[in-house]
Amino acid sequence: MGNALRTSDGWFTAYIAACLFAGLRRAEASALQVGDIDFLRKELRVVRQVQWTDDGRMEIRGPKYGSERTVYISDQLVTMLSEHVRLYLPGNDPQRWLFPGRMNADLPVHAATVGRAWRALRDKIGIEHRLHDARHFYASGLIASGCDVVTVQRALGHSSAAQTLSTYSHLWPDANDRTRKAAGELIDLALGSAADVLRTEAGKIPSD
Repeated sequence: MGNALRTSDGWFTAYIAACLFAGLRRAEASALQVGDIDFLRKELRVVRQVQWTDDGRMEIRGPKYGSERTVYISDQLVTMLSEHVRLYLPGNDPQRWLFPGRMNADLPVHAATVGRAWRALRDKIGIEHRLHDARHFYASGLIASGCDVVTVQRALGHSSAAQTLSTYSHLWPDANDRTRKAAGELIDLALGSAADVLRTEAGKIPSD
């Protein structure tokens, strides 16, 4: 996924970043407005999604499962989004779309436009990931950093912690993993790193 972000360009770079580093669904990312981002507090509010009907009509709805939420975003994502606004979104209206339509800036970017951009990028770098996999990348990163199930649930906008667990339970460390980690921390606390201890002991052995 990192290669996708590095290889992308133009408006689509910030779009991918919002999915990768805020865990947004594609319909949520497309429906973002500039005013949904509090750049000083480093918060991103998810309050709507955009859906396109089969006959081409746009519908703005609440997020899936009623999952309105605030996502706490990193300094790096704040910088990427603020630069996106500076480069591509002149003006002061907080209700302007963060990712406006290519043909009509009064509408959010169309799902077909996002799909084409992702497929072109995917083919260029030779990956098979779906754009939705960016959301899984975000979730796995939170879990690897030690976030508990409720924190991950709220960040992703899942309807319940049970839904989060049913999708990602295999990523949380089990009792064996926690035992290994605790034992390793005890060694580091008592002796410093194992490698340092072995080097010290080796230094005590006379050469032959």
